[in-house]
Order: sequence, then C-alpha cells, then structure tokens
Amino acid sequence: MVDQVETAPLQRGVAVRFIAVAVLVYTALVAGSDALVYAQGHANPFFKVATAERQDYDWLILGASHAMPLAFGDSEASIESATGQSVINLAVQGAGPLYNRLVLEQFLERHRAMGLIYVVDSFAFRAPLWNEDRVADPGLLARTPYDPSLVARLWEYVLADGVSPLAALDYSSGFSKVNNRDRFERDIWDGEAQFERRYRPSARAEDERIAYLYPQGSEDPARLARYLNDFDRLIGQALAAGMTVRIVKMPLPASFYGKLPDESGFDEMLDALAKRRGLSVEDDSLLLQGAEYYFDSDHLGRRGVEAFIQRRLVPLMRN
Repeated sequence: MVDQVETAPLQRGVAVRFIAVAVLVYTALVAGSDALVYAQGHANPFFKVATAERQDYDWLILGASHAMPLAFGDSEASIESATGQSVINLAVQGAGPLYNRLVLEQFLERHRAMGLIYVVDSFAFRAPLWNEDRVADPGLLARTPYDPSLVARLWEYVLADGVSPLAALDYSSGFSKVNNRDRFERDIWDGEAQFERRYRPSARAEDERIAYLYPQGSEDPARLARYLNDFDRLIGQALAAGMTVRIVKMPLPASFYGKLPDESGFDEMLDALAKRRGLSVEDDSLLLQGAEYYFDSDHLGRRGVEAFIQRRLVPLMRN
C-alpha cells in the first residue's frame, strides 16, 4: 500500500511529461504543415487572400471551377493588360454560394475591391455537397493557411449556417494538414494542366459529369431556395462594401448545356433575385460553340478564355 502511494506522484509526473512532449511534437507538426501550405500553395482561395500582393483590387472574381480558367496560365495578366484594371480570382472547384460567402468575408477583412464578378453555376445552388460540405472538405482545409480570424468565422458558420463542427475543429487543430499525403506537392487542380488541351466531344463524359454535379436530392426546391438566399446575402455584403456586382453565366457547349436539369427554372429564380437587387444576369451560356474553345466537357480552354475575355469580360469590366 505504501509503495502504491509513493509511486502515484511519479506516475502522474511521467504522464504529464509524456502529454507535454506529445503536444509539443504535434504543435511542431502543425507549424511545419502550415509552412508547407505556403510553400506549395496555388489554387486555394484563402491562400490567395493571405498572400495577395495588393490590398486594393479593381475586381474580385468568385465562383466554382468554370471561373477558374480565367486565372490559368497568363489569363489574369491578359485581363489586366486588356482592361488596365487589377483582378484577383478566388474561384475554386465545386464552390457554392455558402463557401464563396465565407471567402468574400475573409477577403474583405483585409482587402478591398471595387467590383465583384460572380460566375454562377446552377449545380452549386442545389446540394450541400457544394456548400456546407465544401466548407468542411478536408482537401480544402489541408490547403488553407491558419488564420485566427478564420477560426472564429468557421465557428460562426457552424452556429448559424449548418456547417459541421468538425470543420472548425479540423481547421483549428490542423488535423487535415498534418495528415495530408500530398503536402509536398503543389496545390494545382488537375484541370489547370489540361488548359491547352482541345476537347473531344463525348456524350458519355457529359452524362457522367452531369450526374456528378447534380447528385441525388438536387431537385429539392427547399435546397435551391436556401442557397439562393445565401447568394442574396453574399450580394448584400458586396454591395454594402461598396462593390459593383456583375452576375455572369460562363459559356458551355450546347450539348452539355442542354442536359442541365431545369436550367430555365433556375434562371427565372436567379433573374428575379438579381432584379430585386437592381442587378441583371449576363447569360453567356451559349456564347462560344465549338470544341476548340473547351478543354473538357464544360470548361473553357485557352482559346475559349481568350475569346471570352475579348468578347465579354473586357466590356463588362469597363462599363
């Protein structure tokens, strides 16, 4: 009995030291992983915000992957050269209005833009997969630099917007960064490597892409209404920040566009929302037809981006 009493403090001391060492080791791993986020960063919108060269921009671009080619290669430089205006593109694949609202709020905390170009895709308004789940996506969190203000903002989204608490816990602890197997690879979306490619039309590829973008439950009108409301809130925040807002639908091949489920119904609701805000929708869905403009079933390649910049983007940004 005496031995047990005498050894108890020793055992507790060993346990405390072990825990302290474990915490120090994990903290070092998190710090190292965050350093790698900066070293290998490229596509993540929060990385772009954290490393932005300017405080003030003329235009901010938000949206999902259809907006991303506007930043591929020398596209941003081409836009700035053609318009004489600065641009920062924070679009990211699969990002719906909820995720983009989070990006906008983080951007406005330290930066300003005179205008917002939001590239709209109907799929992004139809499923949690592109909204709450995207905020909690380990792949995106693993590439998001640590920022205390974003920790607080994520908890706000947990409490008010239905985001999983695991998203805030993951980001706060650095769990996805520490466990990211691709931490030593540059953060580049596969589509960027195909930017120079010319699309070979495939009905099967289009069908598979549509099935991916519009998962089961996408037809739920309550979900569409919810994410349209998130988009309205985003527009309200941009207008309150003094930004000119342009809502754009990017070009798509006609064969792909024709397969979008209830696109006309979505357009009606989007137009009504825009009008309530005193805005309009620039619908360029069928502007560019021809496989030479695309690198896959629905993303503009270099030739398509060059044509879109000259035909639509330059006039849009100058007006």
